[in-house]
Amino acid sequence: MEVRKKLGFGLMRLPRTDGQIDIEQCKALADTFLANGYTYFDTAYAYAGSEEAFKEFVVKRYPRDSYTIASKMAGWMLREDFGPEKMFQTSLERTGAGYFDYYLLHSLQPSRVGFYDKYGCWEFCRKMKEEGKIRNLGFSYHGAPDLLEELLTEHPEVDFVQLQINYVDWESEVIWSGENYRVCERHGKDIVVMEPIKGGFLANIRPEYAKIYSDIDPENTPASMALRFVGSLPRVKVILSGMNAMEQMTENTRIFNEFKPLSEEEKAAIVEVTEKILSVPNIPCTACRYCTKGCPMGINIPEIFKAYNMYLTFGEHNRPHLYYGGLLDTNSTNKASACIGCGQCEGACPQHIQIIEKLKESSAYLDK
Repeated sequence: MEVRKKLGFGLMRLPRTDGQIDIEQCKALADTFLANGYTYFDTAYAYAGSEEAFKEFVVKRYPRDSYTIASKMAGWMLREDFGPEKMFQTSLERTGAGYFDYYLLHSLQPSRVGFYDKYGCWEFCRKMKEEGKIRNLGFSYHGAPDLLEELLTEHPEVDFVQLQINYVDWESEVIWSGENYRVCERHGKDIVVMEPIKGGFLANIRPEYAKIYSDIDPENTPASMALRFVGSLPRVKVILSGMNAMEQMTENTRIFNEFKPLSEEEKAAIVEVTEKILSVPNIPCTACRYCTKGCPMGINIPEIFKAYNMYLTFGEHNRPHLYYGGLLDTNSTNKASACIGCGQCEGACPQHIQIIEKLKESSAYLDK
């Protein structure tokens, strides 16, 4: 897996205006990204509008050898009349890329592995690789180390794995960042990192925690420390960041243009901050939004958790209530307490959050 520079542009959370992906903003972000020598863009069949937008703001404007593109096959969206070949061809047509530099089976976890076996996705992707339509084959993963070990043993043809890795989840027995990293290391697989800042959470830690970093070096921001943590891991080749504002793009390209591995003092500071963060209960939602698609009550689960986390992280103030109020429809039929406990959201959550219970907790504070 050859990548010129480690920063990757994740296209799941592209900027929007009036509900639509803002192509002009995307052009400006992509121009800055490419001008700084970065090439790796990450999209997926399941990211609504993302593949088509990428065609507009990159493919139509840049020569094919100036960028690389990763997309993903959504096994849970396959049907007998819409198999892997049709989904793959749809993604090729949407992007206009001609081939995929990197192609992944999307979101492997216990509840989804069966889809990829049922529809022959592994065999199909091997064939596409032989034909040159896939240059590097991988999968993104949201499970425990034992299943990852099994998958990599059964599928040695895989070139890389995309994992959730960040410092607060390194020792987690839910996300398993550290253990999954070590499984890939044993199998000699390259790693693409997703959620290095945990959906933005690690960029907005308490000011007293951020001071621990800046006391070592005034240039150390919470975001830079999170990105440098994963960038310092030897098997990591690409670190995805869902940059949807120019200030994020500017800071992230600066961090990687001048990349410095963590010093021993900075590693110790990360351990200290991790202990402090984990001592405060918080909902580990990354706003992937897989939970919202089938919610019969139309509850904006990630944004409600974001509002509640504001309270948990920063204490009592007006901001969580103001933010929450802006999420509700006219009759508040989609408030946190509207949850009927059907459980479809919990089956779709890559973070394995007990969403029903956490909505009750959120409601107890936000709906009062």
